[in-house]
Amino acid sequence: MNRSTHLAGIGFGLLAYSIWGFFPLYFRQLAHISPMDVLSNRAVWACIFVGILLTLRQGWGKVLSVFKTPRQFAMLALAALLVGSNWLMFLWAVANQQVVASSLGYFLTPLVNVLLGLLVLKERLNKLEWISVGFAVAAIINEVIALGSLPWVSLFLAATFGTYGLVRKQVPVDALSGLWLETLAMLPVCGIYALWMAQSGHHVFSANDGLTVTLLIGAGILTALPLIFFAAATQRLDLATVGMLMYINPTMQFVTAIWIFGEPLQTARLISFALIWIGLFVFSWSMWQKLRRR
Repeated sequence: MNRSTHLAGIGFGLLAYSIWGFFPLYFRQLAHISPMDVLSNRAVWACIFVGILLTLRQGWGKVLSVFKTPRQFAMLALAALLVGSNWLMFLWAVANQQVVASSLGYFLTPLVNVLLGLLVLKERLNKLEWISVGFAVAAIINEVIALGSLPWVSLFLAATFGTYGLVRKQVPVDALSGLWLETLAMLPVCGIYALWMAQSGHHVFSANDGLTVTLLIGAGILTALPLIFFAAATQRLDLATVGMLMYINPTMQFVTAIWIFGEPLQTARLISFALIWIGLFVFSWSMWQKLRRR
């Protein structure tokens, strides 16, 4: 791999994860409308925008092949349920000053992936991976003991996104085609919700001012753009580099929550973060050692 290709890959990776990290700031501008309204508009506009991109890239052949394979479409429908639930919880967290909890959830996700590999794929964990999982469990126990409850927002975000990744790996469809099919699968639910709300006089897709409509359309576009950049990054970088870049997103969320939104950070929550950061360091070291042996 030449230097320019590597640098281009890092650039695409930084763009992808920076956009994802920017999401709390963007979606806070839409906190005046319900998370389900935002999700419905996001799904519709993402479906339209990705459909245009597929047309320009002549990518409909891959989409049509999925419709010919019921199992693949069913798996993508399950993926849509998982990622839609994840988006909805994230939007709720942003609107309700829970971005610190959201950040904790996305920091937890790689360790949840390790557990899913053990429980679902029957993968064997090495010593360092067991230690990293132990730190994650210790963080959750600390939350229960010190704060009096499970970190439900964090756990839900980590579990749904981790499981989404697991399901998505079972379907050999590129990111753009998969996103279009996932948003398509969300549309019936969004449509039923819009009709239900219309009965009480609330119009999900048309009851907003011009700026809000523009932001909602932008949400659909921003859903697709980082995926495109991420795909470009993975084509140019090794797995270890991509793995290191992924921490940009929750780090930006954490910084945004504390220094921009002014969310409180209790000492007990900081200890939970510290335990997870140590676990992630151990996990990353384990991944690096695996790659060196190849």
